[in-house]
Parts: sequence; structure tokens; C-alpha cells
Amino acid sequence: MALRHGSRPGEQAGQAIRVLPPDVAARIAAGEVVERPASVVKELVENALDAGASRIAVEVRAGGLDSIRVTDDGCGIAAAELATAFERHATSKLDAETADLARILTLGFRGEALPSIAAVAEVEMASRPPGAQAAAVLRLVPGAPPEGGQRGAPAGTSVGVRRLFARLPARRQFLRSAAAESSAIAAVVSHYALAYPEVRFSLLLDGRESLATPGNGDLRDAVAAVYGADVAGVMLAVRDRGQETGDTNRIAVSGLVAPPQLSRASRGYVSLFVNRRWIQSRRLAFAVEEAYRGMLMTGRHPIAVLNLRVPHEEVDVNVHPAKAEVRFRDESAVFGALQRAVRQALVAAAPVPALAPPGSAHGARLALASPPWTPPLWEHALRVERGSGPTPAPVSLKADPPGSEGGSATLGGSGFSLTGGGAAAPTPALALPVLRVIGQFGSLYIIAEGPDGMYLIDQHAAHERVLYERFCAGRERGEPDVQGLLEALALEPEPLQRALLAEQAEALRGHGFDIEPFGEGAFVLRALPRALAAGDVRESVLRFLDLLLEEEEGDRRDRVAMSLACHGAVRAGKTLALEEMRELVRQLEESESPHTCPHGRPVMLHMSAELLARQFGRR
Repeated sequence: MALRHGSRPGEQAGQAIRVLPPDVAARIAAGEVVERPASVVKELVENALDAGASRIAVEVRAGGLDSIRVTDDGCGIAAAELATAFERHATSKLDAETADLARILTLGFRGEALPSIAAVAEVEMASRPPGAQAAAVLRLVPGAPPEGGQRGAPAGTSVGVRRLFARLPARRQFLRSAAAESSAIAAVVSHYALAYPEVRFSLLLDGRESLATPGNGDLRDAVAAVYGADVAGVMLAVRDRGQETGDTNRIAVSGLVAPPQLSRASRGYVSLFVNRRWIQSRRLAFAVEEAYRGMLMTGRHPIAVLNLRVPHEEVDVNVHPAKAEVRFRDESAVFGALQRAVRQALVAAAPVPALAPPGSAHGARLALASPPWTPPLWEHALRVERGSGPTPAPVSLKADPPGSEGGSATLGGSGFSLTGGGAAAPTPALALPVLRVIGQFGSLYIIAEGPDGMYLIDQHAAHERVLYERFCAGRERGEPDVQGLLEALALEPEPLQRALLAEQAEALRGHGFDIEPFGEGAFVLRALPRALAAGDVRESVLRFLDLLLEEEEGDRRDRVAMSLACHGAVRAGKTLALEEMRELVRQLEESESPHTCPHGRPVMLHMSAELLARQFGRR
């Protein structure tokens, strides 16, 4: 027997199937669009932007439960169409006869926002097109007939929403505190202020100004209004070839990202827009974090404001009533374009952390500084020399087996030496000024002089960065630096290490490991990365596996590279010869990302000449 709607197996069929009353159906549909007060603000702000507004003011009381008002100076709505705007699926943004859902150019298009809001709150709209003498007014209260009228008002539209969810007490119980709802509203307005820097936004929360943007079209000024001038001043520009060539048939990325030294403890500071539509995408947010790979400390996350320009036919915005999710025809291409653009900006312009002078706004904290300077002639000549002619074989810091005589100098008796090795590779553009090594402090830091002051370099972190990039480059070329064993070595790792060997088998092979199971709980090792081949191989491999276990989430291959780099890097507390320090600094200068170790810790600190002069009373 067919079951009627609402009945369960073994039970008598319930009431007959019937059509829900319009007001009940409207409240159910509204639940998909209006989840909380911030949803109301989002829909009204999007309507204002679609109307061409240059000024948008948002006023909220009690987290939006008492009242919400959004006012704009857009094109307005004609008096004869005001009531129609609140009918379900009524919209001016799609032509019923020629609607093309594959090329939606507006933020709104479903015709659901206004009727959904009116189903769960009291609404008053006043709107005046520029040519009208007065504003038409419409008041809507659930369960009561609409009321119309006229009044004087500036051109544009003002929508007031009161007593949200008053007739749905169950919905109100699921809302958070007024402060939390106000915070969610501030996030919505902030995101659209970043997406539309040419629009002047203002936000009043309980009568107090929470946000005000200049609306001058400068994204950096909008960031300053949202995150503060200190953050805006150090953000790095992201701009790829799509903007420069004007090619509208490719994915293009633009915006601002923070340097690695400026990060946050949560992921909520990554603002992503697709064709200026604010979206929430875990995969694209992960693409941004991947661009910072090896630059941020564990548990820290970037600040980014990024707009992706995607051909409209390549993105589907008609996925969810709230329009917060989109679907791409080729998501991998979008992911790659976003990651590459951010990475290029970070590599090209990330500054060195500088010590702020006492009494500054930063106090004794690290400040971000990248002062402009003109390279002296001696440095220019050195850069030209490095960039022309045959590239010399790279020199590396490697561990020598006990008793070997390879290398030109040992690192303070530490068993490390300077040796040539590997095929020549192109020298990348220098990301640091050329530095002159002066000496070593505490067997921990290398002291160097640069064009604008003094640099302290953490020797272990610097060597980690150099080795990490070398291991990654060898892996990408399919040419890891491998040391074969004359006799296979049997290993009996601990249970956690055995699980790790199975989980990371492919990543380990990519870095030169030839290791496979051999009986119950045992493995046989036939080759390994040369960085682990010094001394007691068995002990080196087991210690490396312990390091790999300590690495947290991230790309498996990079976890292997980071562990190898940490294992092979010169240790803190080792005295280095001057020649060794110079060679390490030279290699660091040629690294792609010399400012942080692979785990995101800073490699160096900069003390400017101005700061030193001030401290010695010379200014």
C-alpha cells in the first residue's frame, strides 16, 4: 500500500495530502533565504549594489532583532512596481523570455529575498527614482493587509525591518546573542565594502559607528577601514596577467594579501569574491593557505582580499538560495590560478621583519618594514654577474660521513661541510638585498650588514629554508639526491613509524627513499636521501621518522621535505667559520622565500640604520 505523506510503516495513514496555506509556505521558503539577521542585511545590501548605489548605510539595533535599516542612493523603484517587488519570484534582473542562468551578471536574481523577509518580519520600504517628486512607501505586516503612501525622501531606497522572527519564537531561540548577531552583520557589510571599494559604506550598531569606508575606489583604503591602517599599509598587491592583457576569457585574480609575518589565529580573514560576489568556499580558502605553504607558523592563517574574475559561463551561481556557494566548470583551474597568483605576490614582495623603535605604535613588537632603497653600484654589479653567463654548480651544506675528506671547510666541527653537488639550476630573482657577513652571535645567529642596516639571521632556520627548497626542486624534477646502499638494511620501526611508512610511501619515494615491507613489522631499506646517509643510517632514518611524526597537517610531500630539511640543517649552538656563514647567506639570498623557514618561523630580523642611529643618540 502506498504511504501517505507523514505516515510511517505499520501506522494508519494520516490526513489527506493537501496544499499548504500560502503564508505557511512563505515562512518555510523564507527559512532557506533568511537564516539570521545577517541574512537580511546581505540580501538588502546586494539589492542596493545591483541598483547602482554609490552610498549604502546600514543601521542595526539589538543584533538586528529589534530593527534593521538599509538605505542607498541607487536607481530606486517606481511607485507602481513597489508592491510587485514583494511578490515571490518577482525580479527586474532577469527577463522572463530571455533569461540565461548561465550568464547572471547581478548579485540577486531569484526574486526571493524581499518576500522572504516580509514573511518573517515587519517591513517598510520607501523608494524614489531620481525623476519622481516623492518617495512611494509600502508597509507590510505578516497577517495584515499592506499599507501604501508617499513622503519626501532623497533619491534611492530605504528598507526598514522590525521584529524579525517575532511570529516564529522557535527560530529566535536558535539565534545567538545580540553581540554575536551584530558581529555577523559587521562581517557581511565588511566583506561587501572590500568587494566594492568604490561604494561608500557605513554601519551603525546600536547608534555607534562600527564601519565607514571612503568609497574612493582604492581597495587599500577599504582594507584600512575594515582592518586598520597598519594592516592596509603592508598588504601586498596581487595582480596577474588577466588584468594586464584585458583577456576576459581566462581566470584572473586581483586583490591584496598580507605578508607571512602578519597573520591571524582564525581562518575568518580570507575574503573571496567571484566576479565581486562574496562566496564561501573551503577549497578556494585552502588554495590561499597553500600559497603560504612553508611561510606561516602552525595554527596561523593569512589575511587576504581576493577577487576572481571568471567567465560567467564558467561559474554557476544558482546553487543555493542564499547564493553563498558557487560551482565552477573547472574548479582545478580556478584553484591553480588563485594559488599561483598569491604565491607570486608573496615571493616577489614579502618584506623582512624589522624591529620597531621603542615608543612607536608597535612598542617592542615586530613591525613589518620594507623601506625603499637604491642598490649601490657594487651590489648592482654583483646582481648582474649572478644573472649572466654560465650558472655555477650550487654549493650546499651537507653532512659528511665520519672519516670522509669531502668539502672545503667544516661547520665548527659539527660534521657539516661546504661541498659542490647537483646539476646547475637557474638562479631565481633575488628576494633579499645582498648581505655582507660580519660574524656570529651566541653560535645561533649570523650577523650581516645590508643596504639599510643590520640583519640577524637564524642559522638553523636559514639552512632549513635552503635545504627545503632544494629537496622540493629535486622532487619536482624527479631527480632527488639519492644515496644507494651497498647492502640492504633491515629496519624494525615502532608501530607509529610503521603506520607512517605505509601512509607516506609515495611521498617518501619522491624524495629518494627505497623502502618496503619485509616480514612482520619489518622493512628493508635499499636507498635513502643523501641528507640522511651520514653516520649511523639506521639511527638517522628512525630519527627522521620521529621528526615526520611531529609535522602537522599539510601536503604529505612537503611534510617529508620539511622533516628532511630539519634533520639536515646545521644546529643552533654550532660555531661556523666565516666562509661557511657567507656561503649559507649566499644560498639564502637565492632562495624563493628566504624570510621564513618551512614551518613559518622568521629567518631574520632587520635593524634599520635609522633605528640604530636613534638608539645611539645620533638623531
